[in-house]
Amino acid sequence: MHPSVETDPLLVLQKRYLTAQLAGNRREALRLIVDEGLLIGIPLQDLHLKIIQPAQYEIGRLWQENHISVAQEHLATAISQLALSHLYRHLPRDPSNGKVVMLSCVEGELHEVGARMAADFLEMAGFDVRFLGANVPSHHLVRMIREQPPDLLALSVTMTYHLPALRTAVEAVREAVPRLPIAVGGLAFNWAPGLERELGVSFFGKDARELVSSACKALGV
Repeated sequence: MHPSVETDPLLVLQKRYLTAQLAGNRREALRLIVDEGLLIGIPLQDLHLKIIQPAQYEIGRLWQENHISVAQEHLATAISQLALSHLYRHLPRDPSNGKVVMLSCVEGELHEVGARMAADFLEMAGFDVRFLGANVPSHHLVRMIREQPPDLLALSVTMTYHLPALRTAVEAVREAVPRLPIAVGGLAFNWAPGLERELGVSFFGKDARELVSSACKALGV
């Protein structure tokens, strides 16, 4: 039997965090994540995947259904960015495995919270992560890869209308660096099942934990 929202402390915390986001209350949101989350022993990974991420999904749903404005969505997302910045200082890190992962959102994609979480999870697993953030044009991505070659490139796409940009990025990188392993992931794949096979990428990470597991297998660490 699954716990109800009233009895599951993680669900209760998630609901309170979402309320603070919608109110634009940065101080309360941080207090919940740090004081009532991290400092009382909730695993950092759970704060990422069971508090912040589902709250962001709900913010996205409310925006798509016109229950909140773009400005409110931006306000709520900025709070999650701030929370992730505070959690970053507390990441438990495995010893370095010597592998470099470059992680980027595709051109036009402004939603970077999921990609940032993935970057944090990779870093916890011992990878050296180069996180490029949101909206990276393909030609600049290729230039960065040539200047600082990684062992793996991970591309993130959240909105389905940016999937063509993902195709463009994969094609550009393959042409420039044919043997570079490429991973893909992001919320947009929920509406494009099988696209990863069509793209022929090295692997597809459904979430941050799966990305880390697949990266370890692909790179032999």
